[in-house]
Amino acid sequence: MRVFILIVSLFFLLFSCQDDNKLEAQISKIDINVNIERFDIAFAEAEPANLPALKADFPFMFPRQYDDAFWYNKMQDTLQRQLSEETIKKFPALKTETKDIKKMFQHLKYYFPTFKTPRIITTTSDVDYKNKVIVTDTIAIVELDTYLGNDHFFYDGLQSYIVANMTPDQIVVDLANAYAEKYVLNSRRKHLLDEMVYFGKLLYIKEKVIPFISDAQKIGYTQQQLDWAFANQEQIWKYFIQKELLYSTDSKLPNRFINPAPFSKFYLAEIDNESPGKIGQFIGWQIVKAYMNNNDVTLNELLNTPAQTIFNKSYYKPRE
Repeated sequence: MRVFILIVSLFFLLFSCQDDNKLEAQISKIDINVNIERFDIAFAEAEPANLPALKADFPFMFPRQYDDAFWYNKMQDTLQRQLSEETIKKFPALKTETKDIKKMFQHLKYYFPTFKTPRIITTTSDVDYKNKVIVTDTIAIVELDTYLGNDHFFYDGLQSYIVANMTPDQIVVDLANAYAEKYVLNSRRKHLLDEMVYFGKLLYIKEKVIPFISDAQKIGYTQQQLDWAFANQEQIWKYFIQKELLYSTDSKLPNRFINPAPFSKFYLAEIDNESPGKIGQFIGWQIVKAYMNNNDVTLNELLNTPAQTIFNKSYYKPRE
């Protein structure tokens, strides 16, 4: 019987891979033109006399509350010059990033046909790691000084779990997440389950639009952290159920299990020391994947489906 099940499983896996390959070949033919505009270089090379032209080319980069004197001073600022030098040294060109962003845009266009390719602008931000990318309907801004590598001296003093994802390969991940946030209905989240399913939806969209990126990178884990999450998935779920956390409105729960952190807070020493942060996001991701696997639902239909419906119809029940 076990041999039969294995053969059947391999059969379905083979055909699934063939279908995935056909889909990726189809998506790769979508006509998308990606041109990354290096505002960071333009500003670094500019003199005060160039400011009017810069403002004409990039008006959205110059908030009205700052007068020209502010920008003149910034051009001469020592820290700004150092930021620019380090950023240009790390990213003299953006060939890999351009290829990845193009593939992501092709997938976005396939799954969301109304998607329009934005202007992509690179800049520096005094290492504003809380706003690494900003996207609107027409513009995508990437703050390159937040992706210089987790060993860069600019990041000395920042906590290691934050610095871990300040790497070039996270640019396309952060952009994908920003676009996912635009598509998922961001309704009021009352319970831990609401939080988990919301972030599960974001991660599921990232699965679809950046399939060429590893699952560990999609959630901002190391492979070891992702392996730990899968290995302990059943015990994590039992903890949530036994502690009656799914429908709890305790305002401390997002910080314990959803938000970026050095570890998730079960208040159990043997688990806390090993667990990665955001474990609630991971569980939400598995719930959403189970829902999509067990129901005939399109990606667009998923976006506005309530968390309770997704949970009820997911039949999620992790096993070791």
